[in-house]
Amino acid sequence: MGENRLKEQSGDPGSRDGKTFFNIVDEKLSMGKVFENGLPVKYIPYILYVTFLGVIYIGTTHYSDRLNTTLIRLHKEVEDLRSDYTTLKSDYMYESKQSEVSKKVRSRGLIEDKNPPRKIVVE
Repeated sequence: MGENRLKEQSGDPGSRDGKTFFNIVDEKLSMGKVFENGLPVKYIPYILYVTFLGVIYIGTTHYSDRLNTTLIRLHKEVEDLRSDYTTLKSDYMYESKQSEVSKKVRSRGLIEDKNPPRKIVVE
């Protein structure tokens, strides 16, 4: 029986002389030597610090998005209330005119006095 051997591929279209992008990055960084015996303990505080900063960043981003959504909703509500207030105020001003008041009280049997008020002088 024959011996098992790894076949060399000579016509691989993705490689140029056996050097791919990932092979070059792996050679330049050579992180395998750093993590050869596991994760060095001296890097743990830095990893925890960066993780903490990432969590804080994500949390503040979510908070600001929620706050922005709330502000937009409240702005729309304020605009609706402002338009309602303006409409009600104009209706009130119209209804409180003397001519409109006299029309409304006429149905109750009251009539508007056509004579101007007189000044009473006490001697």
